[in-house]
Amino acid sequence: MPPTDTDPVGRPALIELRQYTLRPGRREELIELFDREFVEPQEEAGMSVLGQFRDLDDPDRFVWLRGFRNMAARHRALTAFYDGPVWAKHGPQANDTMIDSDDVLLLRPLLDGSGFAFSPSERPQVGAPAPDRFVSATVWPFPPGRPDGVALIRDGLLPVLHTTGPAPLAALATETAHNTFSRLPVRTGENVAAVFTSYPDESTYRQHLADIQAHPLARDELLPGIEREQTAAPRILRLAPTGRSVLT
Repeated sequence: MPPTDTDPVGRPALIELRQYTLRPGRREELIELFDREFVEPQEEAGMSVLGQFRDLDDPDRFVWLRGFRNMAARHRALTAFYDGPVWAKHGPQANDTMIDSDDVLLLRPLLDGSGFAFSPSERPQVGAPAPDRFVSATVWPFPPGRPDGVALIRDGLLPVLHTTGPAPLAALATETAHNTFSRLPVRTGENVAAVFTSYPDESTYRQHLADIQAHPLARDELLPGIEREQTAAPRILRLAPTGRSVLT
């Protein structure tokens, strides 16, 4: 039987990276509400809640990821959830914690098989303690319409990452399709590559970073080439998963 929109998405072809700026001191309130009320209803509507995180560099920032099969499935799933009873009941409280929720990147796997592998059966129950893990996300911005920087990540840096440390959780690039759900804005005119990696702790991450920078190919060719192509320094997110995040 072919999959339907409400089946769990094992490896989503479309991913939202959502970064919320919250009112001071309200992050734990939003996390508790999100993990208790919003996870299963979103998945029942046809999307995958991939990961929820505390930003370790900003106590008032909440970062999360959700996935979809395609743009049409995204529109149907978002319509079902945001027009549904759960958001009607709990959405006002969630919105009250937020200053800005429009920092959203629409992404797709950079290569076949480089998206997030997702198994909802692995999700901890409500009230589970946060795992002792560290997740890094590096987002490189490149000029719109120019593929060279993304190609350097895809064809050069990714193989180095695999040989110097843990394999990335996902490697993604900008999805250029038009946002068909205008109630939730996404950043337009973007051309990024994003790599997500999980580590047992931050010291392991820092050692991996040092190993990459010392790798001859990365040091002499790839990193200088990426730096020449990028429009700004990469955004590095240091993330701590919440208790119900599948991605850890």
